[in-house]
Amino acid sequence: DLQICQHRAPTCCTKKMEESYQAAVRRERTQSIQALNFELKYMIVGHITAFQEAFESLLRFAENRTSSLFETAYRPMAKEAAEPVKELFTDISLYILGAETTVESAVLRFFDSLFPLVYSRLINPGITDLSEDYTECLRLTRQDINPFGHYSKNMVTELSKSLWASRMLSQALSLGIEVINTTEHAALTKECSRALVKMQYCPHCQGLTLIRPCVGYCLNVMRGCLASVSELDAQWREFISTLEYLTNEMAASHDLEIALSGIWNSINEAILHAQLNGPQLSATVDKVCGQPKQQEGNLSSASIVPVKEVTETQTFVMAHTSLNNKRREFINYMKRSRTFYASIAERLCDGDLVMRDSSTCWNGEDVV
Repeated sequence: DLQICQHRAPTCCTKKMEESYQAAVRRERTQSIQALNFELKYMIVGHITAFQEAFESLLRFAENRTSSLFETAYRPMAKEAAEPVKELFTDISLYILGAETTVESAVLRFFDSLFPLVYSRLINPGITDLSEDYTECLRLTRQDINPFGHYSKNMVTELSKSLWASRMLSQALSLGIEVINTTEHAALTKECSRALVKMQYCPHCQGLTLIRPCVGYCLNVMRGCLASVSELDAQWREFISTLEYLTNEMAASHDLEIALSGIWNSINEAILHAQLNGPQLSATVDKVCGQPKQQEGNLSSASIVPVKEVTETQTFVMAHTSLNNKRREFINYMKRSRTFYASIAERLCDGDLVMRDSSTCWNGEDVV
């Protein structure tokens, strides 16, 4: 009553043993593919973590640098500016991770929050009553009177360019893991599991436990079993090319590190621009929002303190170098995995599964 290992010679197998063999080949095939995938998956997961750590390090550096700008140059508003600064960098981090947000909305929301502070602490430091209504009016007015000139839009443009590649790379790496996980659990067809039993276990039914399959026979069986997985070859090669393009974009003109480290300077220039145009801004705001309560006495507007560029710190240089090195290592490794899906049958037939240096092997029917 054997269904798979039918042979003219006497056999020591039963139908129940054939069923056990079918369960064994399914388990073994999944384990073999998982073992092949492990190194590739380990590298991608490792680099997702490494990139994330490097991004976070750069973001922390840029955030600290921006906070110190307010503490040194714009002390009257430093405490109140802390929350908008924190929100800006949180939004940037979420954007890189793939959240449904845009760089433009994050930057403009920051400048909306910043304008009431700049207006009441630097341009008109005598204002005592900054009610919710008046603050909201200032926020809304910011969009119309554009107190920060072209600096806010420039910041959006610079960050959008550099953060886009980082966001895409982050999503692409997650997609890579998803693809690998899916191929690990690709179901074996009934025909495939029967062919694998015939190749690996039918010799056992003849007492030939040490005879292993011939190389050509193994390749034919594996290619048939893994036809659906090897069809991923063209898309996987395209995926690797896309990763290469994204890492080059990050390292070239859209340099993430330069854009992040320049945020404080863009904000500083924007505030200086608003202060220099203080009288015109005050006249427009008074017409739109009315005049708030002022302290008695004539308080002059806070003096403009241009901030000299802070020299690059050791932390930033290390994070910058670390990210560049990780990008290089990663893309070199991924380029070597271009043929991963094209060569999967060859790699499964490698090693102990087949006879390599012997004159006898199993061809599915007999020992040859």
